[in-house]
Amino acid sequence: MQPLRVSLVQGATRWHDAAANRAYYGGLVHALQGRSDLAVLPETFLSGFTNETLGNAEAMDGEGLRWLRALATDTGLTVTGSLVVREGDRCVNRLVWMRPDGTHAQYDKRHLFRMAKEHERYAGGSERLVVELNGWRICPQVCYDLRFPVWIRNRWDRAAQRFDYDLLVFVANWPSPRRYAWSTLLRARAIENLSYCVGVNRVGVDGNELPYSGDSVALDFLGQPLVELGAQEQVVTVTLDPAALAAHRERFPAWMDADEFTLGA
Repeated sequence: MQPLRVSLVQGATRWHDAAANRAYYGGLVHALQGRSDLAVLPETFLSGFTNETLGNAEAMDGEGLRWLRALATDTGLTVTGSLVVREGDRCVNRLVWMRPDGTHAQYDKRHLFRMAKEHERYAGGSERLVVELNGWRICPQVCYDLRFPVWIRNRWDRAAQRFDYDLLVFVANWPSPRRYAWSTLLRARAIENLSYCVGVNRVGVDGNELPYSGDSVALDFLGQPLVELGAQEQVVTVTLDPAALAAHRERFPAWMDADEFTLGA
C-alpha cells in the first residue's frame, strides 16, 4: 500500500440535467489531473436524487457511462459516484467505480430510502463491493447504506490474512435537516471498522426543495477529521497514510474480539 490521494468533489448537482452535470463535474475532475488518485462524486450526480426514474435513467451502454469512462481515461484518475441506471424493466441506484483503463466495477445501493419512497421505484442490490486501488482495499457504499453497520462491518479474513477493506467511501445526497446523523454515523463507521472513511455529499437545493449542507469529510480510523468541507462547492484532496492505519490496527486490535456472523441475502 502506498499513500492514497483522495479528492472529495462536493458539488451542486443540477436537477434533471445530465448534460449540464457532465460539463460541471467534468470540469471539476479535469482540474485534478496529476494531483489525485481517486475522485469521489456525490450520489446520483447526473440527475440529483430523483424518483422520476424513467426520464433520468441511464443505460449501461449509454452516454453517461461513456462520458464517465472517457473522464477517467483522460485524467488518469479512478472516478466514482452513483447514477440512476435502467436494467431491463427495473432501475437501480448504481455506484460505478470507473478506472483509467476503461474497466469498471459496480455496486447497486442495497438499502433504499423508504421515507422518500425509493424502495417503490428502485431495486436494491445484494452484493457488497470491495475494489483495489494502489494496494488499498476499498468498500464503496451509497448514502442510506451508512445507517446499517452489519452490512458494512469490516472483518478479518483469516485465510487471506487481511481485513475486508482499508477505506470506506460513501457517496450521498443527504439533506441538511439530518446532517447531525450524517456526521455522527460516518465517525462511528470509521471507528468500529478500524478504517479510513470518506463521505461525499452534495450542496445546494434540489428540485424537491430539499437543502443540502455538504459536510463532506475524510476521517481517520479514530474518527478524527483529516479534512472537513463546508456548505459550498468545494474540491479538496487528502492523502491517506497506510503506515498510520497499520500501526493503529496493531496497537488497538479490537477486531480480535469481534463477533463472527454470516450475512444473508
